[in-house]
Amino acid sequence: MVQVQTFVFNPFSENTYLLYDETGEAIIIDPGCYDRSEVNEITGFIEKNGLKPVRIVNTHAHIDHVLGVAALKRKYGIPFVLHKLDEPLMRAVKTYASNYGFSSFEEPEIDGFIKEGENIEFGQTSLRTLFVPGHAPGHVAFVSDPGKFVIGGDALFRMSIGRTDLPGGDHGTLLQSIREQMFTLPDDYTVYAGHMEPTTIGFERRSNPFFK
Repeated sequence: MVQVQTFVFNPFSENTYLLYDETGEAIIIDPGCYDRSEVNEITGFIEKNGLKPVRIVNTHAHIDHVLGVAALKRKYGIPFVLHKLDEPLMRAVKTYASNYGFSSFEEPEIDGFIKEGENIEFGQTSLRTLFVPGHAPGHVAFVSDPGKFVIGGDALFRMSIGRTDLPGGDHGTLLQSIREQMFTLPDDYTVYAGHMEPTTIGFERRSNPFFK
């Protein structure tokens, strides 16, 4: 069964996720580790548990979710993929990273693109990809049906949603994405968001003020 390990990194308190199963293979989702201590935290967990990362996949390409991509690509020699529509956001990070205090940001090479409906596979695990634009043009989420969870990035939060005032954001599109993609999942599915604590689909469907 797939396991989810959460790390909270950088001044934005971004949630980085390490998913792994009984084979020891793992994927890293949205690595926001920036300084050496943060990189050491995730690599130390990987080494302590004898895991083998095989891919870095991103829900989207805002700065707080990509700070650690280059370092982990180099450490493990693994590819980095995201949705094609978020490539411009990825390319733009280097132009403003220093404004947020990330003067040592290193732009990673993109090795491939995730397509809507594609399965992300590692070990004996397969995740479904949902296309949930609105917070970012190429925002995606990853669903484990056996595990009853979704790695949702910055689309849906506990009692909130992702901001839509950044380049490429659109409020109406985000609400539609959540209703038509995430809210079609069963109530008991856990939502692991890009920030803050986990929630569930059922709780957000009933209680999220943006959907009243």
